Amino acid sequence: MTVKIVTDSTSDLPPDIAEALGITVVPAYVRFGDRTYRDGVDITADEFYERLRKDPVHPTTSAPSPGDFGAAYKRLAKECSEIVSIVVTSKMSAVHESALLGRHEVSGNCRIEVVDSKWVSIGLGLIAMAAAEKARLGAGIEEVLETARQAISRMGMLAMLDTLRYAVRGGRLGKASKLLGAMVKVKPMITARDGIVVPAGLARTRSKGMERLYEFVKKHLPAEEIAIAHNTNREEAESLASRVKTLVPGKGPIMARVGPGLGVHGGPEALVVAVMKAKEDVQRAFAERRRKLSVPTLRLPH
Repeated sequence: MTVKIVTDSTSDLPPDIAEALGITVVPAYVRFGDRTYRDGVDITADEFYERLRKDPVHPTTSAPSPGDFGAAYKRLAKECSEIVSIVVTSKMSAVHESALLGRHEVSGNCRIEVVDSKWVSIGLGLIAMAAAEKARLGAGIEEVLETARQAISRMGMLAMLDTLRYAVRGGRLGKASKLLGAMVKVKPMITARDGIVVPAGLARTRSKGMERLYEFVKKHLPAEEIAIAHNTNREEAESLASRVKTLVPGKGPIMARVGPGLGVHGGPEALVVAVMKAKEDVQRAFAERRRKLSVPTLRLPH
């Protein structure tokens, strides 16, 4: 039977893609004061960002419980004997631990493997998609796991924030970063390295930040998959997507929405690009084509 794929809601997978690929998404939790919501289930992205802007109390997030993962595994175990659970980086969340513990709630012979993606947001989403597409082709669990590992190693991601205020309030960056962002009216750029979100420089304006995102995609071509995730700034994301389409004719980027699970830290105006680089043989062929195109044509004298 087909290997089933599980991920968590911080993957920011568009619901239609998750459904089409048969990916089960376990929601994280967002808490405003004494009210708790399931990410993407009990609160919409628009409702969340409106409250994020207006509510004086900053929301907090928490991982799905082992029971949440256990319930998902149990449902899937009724129709399969192998599950791969690919989750957000273990260095910044307890999701990985919950996914591991959830396995103990499943009896029987269902094999469940948990993969630490080392990435966040739509970067994680692309990895889950790659694994799901491999599983749909009838691959066994070892092949699916190898596909996930390769996707992790080929992933690259860059994000632009409008401010560091939300990241600092959410506990993801230190106060020194907040001071730097406040002293100069710049747009912070962040990425993930070895499973940890780290600064990736500063852009003086949003337009310059947009250019950084575009150049990041360009630098990582050829790509197997490209995704752009936005919060409330859809027009900006679509503008970037239009430029990216010129780099990869015939295949546009996947468009996604940064959900509450990560929006707590990224704020309303965050913009994320994720690139899964092509496999090595494709990269070599691409480099060779570029080399040939860059060689000047010699003109012989008449």
